[in-house]
Amino acid sequence: MRLKFKSIVPFIILVMFSNCHNDNHNTEHSFDSSFYIDYRSLNGLPDGIAVIELDPEAPNFGNISSKLELGIGVLPHHLYYNNGAKKLYTTALGGSYLYEVKTGEDSNGQPKLISATPINTGENTVGENLFFTNDGRYFMTFMGGAGGPKDGSIGVFNANNNQLIKTIKSPIQTSPNKFIMYPHGISINEDKGLMMVTSTIHPDLTTGTGNTCTLLDLNTYELKETYQVADSPTDMSAPVEVLLLRGKFPQFALATTMLGGDIWIAPYNTTTKKYDAFTKIFDGSTQGVGWALEMYIDDTNKLYVSFADPGKVLVFDLSNLPQLTLLKTFTADKGAHHMAFFKTKSGKEVVAVQNNLLNIPNLNSGTINVIEISTGKVLGTVNLRTRYGILPESIEGTNGPSNYMHH
Repeated sequence: MRLKFKSIVPFIILVMFSNCHNDNHNTEHSFDSSFYIDYRSLNGLPDGIAVIELDPEAPNFGNISSKLELGIGVLPHHLYYNNGAKKLYTTALGGSYLYEVKTGEDSNGQPKLISATPINTGENTVGENLFFTNDGRYFMTFMGGAGGPKDGSIGVFNANNNQLIKTIKSPIQTSPNKFIMYPHGISINEDKGLMMVTSTIHPDLTTGTGNTCTLLDLNTYELKETYQVADSPTDMSAPVEVLLLRGKFPQFALATTMLGGDIWIAPYNTTTKKYDAFTKIFDGSTQGVGWALEMYIDDTNKLYVSFADPGKVLVFDLSNLPQLTLLKTFTADKGAHHMAFFKTKSGKEVVAVQNNLLNIPNLNSGTINVIEISTGKVLGTVNLRTRYGILPESIEGTNGPSNYMHH
């Protein structure tokens, strides 16, 4: 049975999930197993950010040591570090849509949340993903744009003072072949001067769904091409994340489709200086998985992709692209979404999987599984729903990015 789940589009998402530019990884610190999580309250209390211990070998496993409330209905969505990991940010689906987060340490040297400063995003609404470039800019996708039925925008910000420099818009109504609509995922290849965003779904969950990715010039902001990432023009696959492989990796673009449940690939063309057409490289239905969401690369150059239904993380070999070889399948809880990589106190390499997709029924376990990478064994699970009355929305390291590359 094809796991497309198109029939339940109206239930879903105000969406979504995340993107990030982290071409580096954690170094050893005394609190490497403490993590920041964005969370939503289930009890009508303010949403916010928390610090949680995730080493199953620690006596305080699952304990929240610091909390910062942002407000009722803010729905903080995804945590990001700037280049150099000197500043922490969170996007939000409500509230002010973007915040800079001030952190510090308590008397024990444990990470502590201090305050969050709202950033003016202009007319742009429903904050999704960030990408920091090396030239002092950062880019943010706004799935709601200015609020229209086929809206969506990309904000360009000054990374030094958080000022909005420009809003990039290209409505499908006026530019049907090259457009930005419901953008969620974002990825940038600075060496090539290219940026790509996905077209996912309208924030009200019913007005419209996307099935494309759009390529832009990183410096002129000109739209270069809009690609179909779906089986047909009428297949509303909802591409959610995109990853422009860069540096030491083969030069391809990868995209996950939320409602398609698949992974797609496009090769970079040195002649056109664009990407060629996307083709499907992994069909989720062949492995009984759907709702493909996040893509992460770890220190061993393996690609980890989360599938919210039924809650799996699939690990792929990137060395033979455009062939994507499945190496391992990890079982998480329903709603498997964001990930963080670290070592336990005894040195076990693990991945923490945050299991919740916007509190969508059957995709909202509200747990974090800690899985041993070598064996696939779940070493421990924190149930934030029952323990704290909250749902985790995203996860990030307290000592810098907790992955090698994430969008």
